[in-house]
Amino acid sequence: MRGSGRWALAGFLAGVGLLALGILGPLAQAGTAPPPSPPGLDLGSFRVLDLTYAFDSSTLYWPTSPSGFQLTQLAHGATPGGYFYSANSFCAPEHGGTHLDAPVHFSESGVSVDQIPVRQLVAPAVVVDVSAQAQADPDYRLRPEDLRAWEATHGTIPNGAIVLLRTGWGARYPDRKRYFGDDTPNDASHLHFPSYGADAARWLVSERKVGALGVDTASIDHGPSSDFPVHRLAAAAQVPGLENLAHLDQVPVRGAWVIALPVKIAGGSGGPARIIALLPPGT
Repeated sequence: MRGSGRWALAGFLAGVGLLALGILGPLAQAGTAPPPSPPGLDLGSFRVLDLTYAFDSSTLYWPTSPSGFQLTQLAHGATPGGYFYSANSFCAPEHGGTHLDAPVHFSESGVSVDQIPVRQLVAPAVVVDVSAQAQADPDYRLRPEDLRAWEATHGTIPNGAIVLLRTGWGARYPDRKRYFGDDTPNDASHLHFPSYGADAARWLVSERKVGALGVDTASIDHGPSSDFPVHRLAAAAQVPGLENLAHLDQVPVRGAWVIALPVKIAGGSGGPARIIALLPPGT
């Protein structure tokens, strides 16, 4: 992954941060004091932001989905042994709520969820804000001109970055009609929400070689789309999509890192994901 010295430093900090999350977390849970941070590096100054909506009965799925999220209680209460025990089963389509689209979702030669390199899902994030345009036009599609303007102000989008498109639609979740633009049951032909445009997506995957495309709406294609060109372009380049992201208004334009880990479904075309952002000090 190429980038400036600032990105290299961010990579180092995020790498150490990930190590700390893996090592310090269990120690803290066990009540053991964690070892001190390396000199000059205060891991406690990093903020972890959850970009994931909880999965429950209100989780939004595509209008034509045959079902939604279902949680069934298997056990909850005292056991004959005198201790408490709780367990559930859950059932859900792959695509709904905060989730990942694997390339095989729209490409016969695309990789499945379990085949996506984990390194591709842990990367620096850049946020492109089109909330003003989307406010004026709910069917707005990101344009190459928007990206050129972004780079003129914030610098080149680095190879391998996870691009997050902020449209402001997260404020509408989980109101189905406001979020999708229509709430007709089993009908996806009257949807209205903003997202990526095909030309912008083509430029991101071909010219900037981005690692993933994320958005705070229900799809990386805009609502009225019927042929899903962004999905097809991304899938052909083995670039996954991240949909229904929360709290993008709190992610800085650049400087954060995103960790987007879906349920590792063998052969899956997508799956629920717990997606977080590591925010540097001062953001």
